[in-house]
Amino acid sequence: MDRNYSLPNDLYCITAEDFSLGRSNIEVVKQWIDAGIKIVQYREKDKSMKLKYQECKIIRRLTKETGVFFIVNDDIDLAMMVQADGVHIGQDDFPLAAVRELVGDMRIGISTHSPQQAQEAVASGADYIGVGPIFKTSTKKNVCQPVGLEYLDYVVKNIPIPFVAIGGITESNVAEVVKTGAKCIAMVTEITKAHDMGDKIRKVRTIIKSMGENI
Repeated sequence: MDRNYSLPNDLYCITAEDFSLGRSNIEVVKQWIDAGIKIVQYREKDKSMKLKYQECKIIRRLTKETGVFFIVNDDIDLAMMVQADGVHIGQDDFPLAAVRELVGDMRIGISTHSPQQAQEAVASGADYIGVGPIFKTSTKKNVCQPVGLEYLDYVVKNIPIPFVAIGGITESNVAEVVKTGAKCIAMVTEITKAHDMGDKIRKVRTIIKSMGENI
């Protein structure tokens, strides 16, 4: 496997249809692609597997046609069936080593909430880690307490693999996250709840660029 894989220095957008102002995941992803987003994660917990498969097949086609990296959250079998570029798992999901046996060269990301979990992810062969939640978030049920910028700072200084900062990051606080050292930044409802998602993405990118990032 090419171990030189890196996440884009940009926004990492995650679907959340319940918070998308009535827009479908397909419509949302199309608008993200039009805005130049290069990495998309499909995350839906409450839909049937059949419906998730149908949506992911369309999103896979759209992302493949436009060179956008496509990640499926949690559903390993779904990621494999639609030939996604990656799968993202949590601390309570199957062990990373077992997932690797199934998905082969597919990229694997894993959520981490502490230095120990980050080090374990590296040792287990993760391709990237999620770092968070940085701030309080209501997007996910049963989410752990915010880890704050201190853990992000630890990852910046000590973890050699790519990472994405996630959790409660908004237009109003993204500058703090970038200043701490994050280059790939996940946003969920801050983007999906925007009436004009393209405009919101441009505004966030303007702030990131003002902090010296080359996006």
